[in-house]
Amino acid sequence: MLSITELEKQLFEMQDLKYRDFHSRLMPGIDKETIIGIRTPILRKFTKEFARTPGAEEFLTQLPHRYYEENNMHMMIITSISDYETCLAEIQRFLPYINNWATCDFPAPKCFAKHLGELLSEIQNWIVSGETYTVRYGIGMLMRLYLDDAFQPEYLEMAANITSEEYYINMMIAWYLATALAKQWTATIPYLEERRLSEWVHRKTIQKAVESYRISPKQKIYLKSLR
Repeated sequence: MLSITELEKQLFEMQDLKYRDFHSRLMPGIDKETIIGIRTPILRKFTKEFARTPGAEEFLTQLPHRYYEENNMHMMIITSISDYETCLAEIQRFLPYINNWATCDFPAPKCFAKHLGELLSEIQNWIVSGETYTVRYGIGMLMRLYLDDAFQPEYLEMAANITSEEYYINMMIAWYLATALAKQWTATIPYLEERRLSEWVHRKTIQKAVESYRISPKQKIYLKSLR
């Protein structure tokens, strides 16, 4: 079984220092020394192979991890778990250890899409947890899984009613609402017309929507009038 020391040795063999310097600037507040600097396609390929080894299961229990890339490996392994209950349990165990937006924002596990009814109660718990990246993860799941066929207008309330001073929470609320404008315009636009959001989230939602290629030119003109 591969020890953490051996695993880290393999990770450092893939290190790209220029990429580390670039990527560390995208994550203020994260110690640069905890970032190895591995390009995502390379890390993803390594993780796919590592996930098939006996050491992968033990790796998921060895928290907290030392390096950013280990956190990303952890999330990559979890998102590939096909059994819903197992996947959810691993997500619940890992969420308290997430310390950056990039690890938090990985795509939803594929198995979640088949359990939207059950997952919704978990999302509700996440977004009231008060933990920055747990809240952000919950909003992210609402955005990725509940803005198309599974959409209900009350889901907008779940995100819009969150009150926080945390930048990474408010940014995700704005991202969610901007995506909702692209997919569910009629239900979402009243939140801006009636100014139901904090000033910062209101303006950031408009900014992100105006930058989106999924919003029509006519809609963008109207959104700018609501600034």
